[in-house]
Amino acid sequence: MRVTLAGGISAEVLGDGTPLVLLHSLLSDRASFDRVREPLAARFRVVVPDLPGFGGSRPAAGGLAAVADRVAEAVRDLGGAAPILLGNGYGGFVALQLAIRHPGLAGRLVLADCGACFPEPGRQAFRTMAAVAAEKGLAALTDTAMRRLFAPAFQAANEALMAERRAAFLRTDPAVFRAACAALAGLDLRPDLAGVTVPALVLVGEEDEATPPAMARDLARGLPDARLAILPGCAHVPPLQDPALFLAAVTPFLEESPAGSRAA
Repeated sequence: MRVTLAGGISAEVLGDGTPLVLLHSLLSDRASFDRVREPLAARFRVVVPDLPGFGGSRPAAGGLAAVADRVAEAVRDLGGAAPILLGNGYGGFVALQLAIRHPGLAGRLVLADCGACFPEPGRQAFRTMAAVAAEKGLAALTDTAMRRLFAPAFQAANEALMAERRAAFLRTDPAVFRAACAALAGLDLRPDLAGVTVPALVLVGEEDEATPPAMARDLARGLPDARLAILPGCAHVPPLQDPALFLAAVTPFLEESPAGSRAA
């Protein structure tokens, strides 16, 4: 079922139970969860939004904080038990920023292939991508984007999927992409991690070059209640690359989630 939530967030909703909100990466779209959403919907009320500026959702001006605030509006609109937020890549940064800015809104977090702060080479990569996008358009970045999502061997073995992912990337609004790159290049959430007291599962693909395992380890160490899982053979988008492995890693944690009331 397609719905429009508060803040102009377009989302697909399926299943019943505790809300589980799946937030997609910058270089992909909500279809990156297509291989895991139905198994998850057997246990949860799965909500798969287009992040602000993607798909049918209105853009949010003001950087990552504004994006997180807009997603928070949509999450509050869901009602019911405190939701679980599961973010991949950019979606993980959004989920973490939301938890910092809106304490008590989420019951627990799954932060996949993200972190609290990029090292300088990662920051420079975002500055470069923003500059190339401004000068030459997203088409000039497609190969770079795909390398950040998937290892070369996986790309070679999955031509149809890669064609679909390239097309999805090229549908991204260039202005939204550049703004997100600028936000991630300047991001440093490390001083705020101690205030995120909800349980968190930090996941990372061992072959992720975009947000490598060192970032995940640092994030897990900085959160008061976090566990770390490294997924062998995976890169930046485990739900697409190896859905069975991804589900095996997240399901036990998700099923620990208690029902409860959100803070207003």
